[in-house]
Amino acid sequence: MENASTAVPPSGGGTFLRTVDSASIAHQLPHEKLVWMLRKMCETRHFEEKAEELYTRGLVHGTMHLSIGMEASPIGSIGALEPDDLIIHHHRGHGHTIAKGADITVMMGEFLGKEPGYCRGRGGSMHIADMPGGNFGATGIVGGGIPIAVGIGLALHMRRSHQVLLSFFGDGSTNEGAFHEALNMASIWKLPIVFICDNNKYGMSMDVHQVMNIQYISERAASYGIPGVSIDGNDVLTVYQVIGEAIARARAGEGPTLVENLTYRWRGHSKSDRNLYRTQEEIAEWMKRCPIKRFKQLLVTERIMDEVEVEDIDQQAKETIDHSAEAAVLMPEPSPENMEEEVYAP
Repeated sequence: MENASTAVPPSGGGTFLRTVDSASIAHQLPHEKLVWMLRKMCETRHFEEKAEELYTRGLVHGTMHLSIGMEASPIGSIGALEPDDLIIHHHRGHGHTIAKGADITVMMGEFLGKEPGYCRGRGGSMHIADMPGGNFGATGIVGGGIPIAVGIGLALHMRRSHQVLLSFFGDGSTNEGAFHEALNMASIWKLPIVFICDNNKYGMSMDVHQVMNIQYISERAASYGIPGVSIDGNDVLTVYQVIGEAIARARAGEGPTLVENLTYRWRGHSKSDRNLYRTQEEIAEWMKRCPIKRFKQLLVTERIMDEVEVEDIDQQAKETIDHSAEAAVLMPEPSPENMEEEVYAP
């Protein structure tokens, strides 16, 4: 079997800057940790497939942004955190929310705009947050969460907290001024943040290499005097290892790291995207690198689990999502009498 940590995407233009021995990591980790990773990746995939179904049935208000094919990045990254660490993510954040321990039924309720949802149905797909769980949610503004991450990181630094924040954003965000200002400030103050770019190759419909004259987004870290590394974002164990090292560095007071998780979204930017800017051949090529199938294959090949166990975990994840959807559909809608509560405007 090809080593999962050295696979190169179709247009990668060379090898990744950092590879790890995924099989070795798998043998070092506790069995329950590997089970957790696989279960959360499968829950994320099934959540989003269920989301598509509910959207087709007309039960979703507005649009949604799916991360099918990108599951290794949030699960591997958040799997390296301590329970009281924090995250702030982007609008393609279902996997991040699931990995951070959200109640999936409450999360599904928010997705459907129901009153018992995390944000009382006001946030929907793009703004699911769980503050008590350490998930600060997302903003629909491209790159809008990155300067917020600096504010959170500064607060942690001033409190001399041991906590670390993971700040997730897409490749399109790295051409925003907020990205550069935020990384500069986080660098000079040595804030406990790991900046994670989920580079899925397209900023809406624009290929990343049409809008930047570098091979890897992680190269930009050099401008701020912090480490930058690009990795195979479809290998959950590579993500876990590299993000874990960056977390340890931040927790030790050494400041931020920029990690680029090279991945790919199988679906369009949003439900209105007809994928006219890329070929079906390109999508099919990346689908061969499915992060869930790769992880399953590694676990079976290394004799850590057998095929029955990995498929049982997948089936249990699907049942969890099916049950959450059934419960969420029956949740009450927000009442017109309280629709302005917890909604703020200047």
